[in-house]
Parts: sequence; structure tokens; C-alpha cells
Amino acid sequence: MSGPAKNTTEGMPLGRGVQLLKGEPTGLLAFDKPAGVLSHPNSRDDEDRALLTCTYDNEGQFYKWQDGAGRTRRLWLLNRLDSATSGVILLADNQELADLIREGFRRKFVHKVYQALVFGTPSVPSQVWRDRLAIEKKGGQVRTSAAGNIPSECAMKLVSRRGGAQVVSLLRLEPRTGRSHQLRVQCAKRNLPIVGDATYGDFSANRLFAKTQGTKRLFLHSLETSFDYEFGGKVHRFSVKAPLPAEFE
Repeated sequence: MSGPAKNTTEGMPLGRGVQLLKGEPTGLLAFDKPAGVLSHPNSRDDEDRALLTCTYDNEGQFYKWQDGAGRTRRLWLLNRLDSATSGVILLADNQELADLIREGFRRKFVHKVYQALVFGTPSVPSQVWRDRLAIEKKGGQVRTSAAGNIPSECAMKLVSRRGGAQVVSLLRLEPRTGRSHQLRVQCAKRNLPIVGDATYGDFSANRLFAKTQGTKRLFLHSLETSFDYEFGGKVHRFSVKAPLPAEFE
């Protein structure tokens, strides 16, 4: 295998605040990505703001760098998070495993749990949200709307509610489809905009929240990822959790 040791970050050019959560003997690694860090750089100018501060091969979807011994190291990116979203992100240190896990994402074998802080309170404590979205990609930007024909589904559960000048609720969101900006749009459609969402959110409420709470970010966090996979002649059960950032409390 071409990658670094499984349970250490030694020699990895990790981005600002990025932490290793778990390293498997198979070469599967899970990291906790802070808000504001890119899943991968879009150009050389972005490298210092990315998950790893090194060259990224867009075609092969892997990071690469030279270690202290002059050897080329690679880590394959398995999933992406918007730069404003924090939490679990996965990489692999060999292409065979990367191809396997990516296929699991495509076939919806991966179970993901998010938590989001939203303005308002859902009308019921738990519900399955089913929508048909429209997704447009233009000029490197993605925009999603709630009026389309792409089936999108998510299970929502109310975790907690806080009153005061601004009522906010912490939601547990389990997407059953993986559409671009899906959770942000599904929340906004139900008048539950995610706090700090500068694209689909409540802009005046965002400004007031940032002023009174002293924090400014998109309050969406990839909390847990779990799945089973077969590799090296064995079935492996993988589960990892990225602690909820303190500002969510």
C-alpha cells in the first residue's frame, strides 16, 4: 500500500484544525474536517485551505506529497463536504479500497447522520422528508431548489430546542439520498433554515445570531458515518463519529 501508517498523522500535511478520527488496518481513514476547510483544492491557490495542504489530482481524486524519505505518498478522497460543513470525511491509502468505498456511496450502502442547528421548531418531533429537487451546476457553483424532479429523502428528528430572542432547534438528519445541498434546501423549504446558511437561509436572522452569539458559520455537521464492506477476503464493519463542535451547544 502506498499510504502512510494507518493510525498516525505523522508526515501528513494536514490542513488547519483537521484531526484523524480513526485509521483502519485496511487503509481506510476518517478525519474530522473543520468548517471553512475545503474537501479538496480547486486550484493550486486553494491548497493552504484544503483538507491536506498539498497537490490534489482531480482526475484520480487523490492527494499526493513527498515524505521525508522522498517517496510519493497518496490519499484517495472518498466523499466530499461543502467547505462550510464540518465533520466526518473519509480517505483511503490505496486505490482498490477507494474504488470499493466510492461504489458503496453510489449504491447508498453508507449510512450518514448529520446534526443541524436551525431557526424555529419543526411541527412534529420526527418525520421523513420527501421532496423533488432541481440541481444546477454552473461556473463551478451548485444551486439547488425545491422545485424539480430529483427524488430526495431524509429522516428528521428533533434533538433539542432553545428559546429566547431567537428560537433555535437542534435536528438529527439522516439523508437517504445524497443530493447536492439537499439538507440545506429541505430545511429551508420547511421554514427551518440552517443557522448561518448564506445561500438558502434567513439572512437577517443569521446576522442577529452572529452578533448575539459571537460565532459565524454554517451550523451543519456530519456527525456519524457507518457501513460494512468486504476487502481482503473479510467483511469489515466501520463506524466513526466526529464530536459535535462546541458552538452547537
